[in-house]
Amino acid sequence: METLLTPTLELDKEGYLKNPAQWTPELARDFAAKANIVLTDKHFDVLNWLRAKHAEGVPLTIRKVGASGIVDIKKFYELFPGGPLKVSSKIAGIPKPASCI
Repeated sequence: METLLTPTLELDKEGYLKNPAQWTPELARDFAAKANIVLTDKHFDVLNWLRAKHAEGVPLTIRKVGASGIVDIKKFYELFPGGPLKVSSKIAGIPKPASCI
């Protein structure tokens, strides 16, 4: 009988996924819930954009998100309060951007 093992998530000391390949939409919802955020389609638009840019090796900044055409900076802050780039990166399963303290 074969058993399916759920891989253990490896997180860094700040709670970011060490392996972005382990990310799933369900995991994003769990991370978001811990930040008191209920994800909408617009959230996922931003998260998917962040993941794509990270995969391309693009250094992420709030200005780049604002220039993405997905959300403006004001909406980015509304969607991910309390440090939008930091919070959204964690939910997206990517490392904390170097531009974040």
